[in-house]
Amino acid sequence: MKKDKQKVIGEKLSDERLKTLLTLQPATGSNRDHHILLRAYRYLRADDFARFIPFFLEAGLNLNARDTDGKTLAETISQHHHGEPYLKALNDGGKR
Repeated sequence: MKKDKQKVIGEKLSDERLKTLLTLQPATGSNRDHHILLRAYRYLRADDFARFIPFFLEAGLNLNARDTDGKTLAETISQHHHGEPYLKALNDGGKR
């Protein structure tokens, strides 16, 4: 990180900023819907991830999209120690 850049932790993300994730493009051969969900899971806090899910669904994207190994994001994160709030957001389908 450059010296003139300050690291921001805990910044509240706007809806517009969350929606920028919907523009992500995967590598060739990867499922776009799964790629977007995976990136959101990796980079968003659980509460922001839950806020993101309705935007994902409104864009007509599939929560059950599969990766190249045939696994959904829910199947993957169900094995992660800290994945429970993210899994709940997926299972709730973004219901607020």
